[in-house]
Amino acid sequence: MLLHLIARGKIGRSPEAELVERYLKRIAWPTKVTELPDRGGTLASAPTASVTILLDEHGDLLSSTDFARKLDGWRDGGKREARFLIGAADGHDAALRASADLILSFGPATWPHMLARAMLAEQLFRATSILANHPYHREG
Repeated sequence: MLLHLIARGKIGRSPEAELVERYLKRIAWPTKVTELPDRGGTLASAPTASVTILLDEHGDLLSSTDFARKLDGWRDGGKREARFLIGAADGHDAALRASADLILSFGPATWPHMLARAMLAEQLFRATSILANHPYHREG
């Protein structure tokens, strides 16, 4: 299953970009990053065999293990792409929120979208490591 990060704004050459790249390189699954302008620009319609996950501070809080189980269930259910959307400062519009398969939160704090990308990339690496029984993830 393709793990597709779609984010508003350009990350450029930054420490956050290095973190994102570092984690995405370590993921055994295919990955893709698409950057959209802060405002405007259109989001391509989702492929039919995909799931859409919005990152939002008001979304569901999942443990790393539960997140891995979600990915596993989607993959085993025939989904070919998981699209992770990181919005701009104004968040996501109501129509996109209503159509999402999951609204995911990294906690009630507001995170800069550049850090949210790095956090998402790390959690994707962690989730795929859990599913591969790799020792990177250790439960405490």
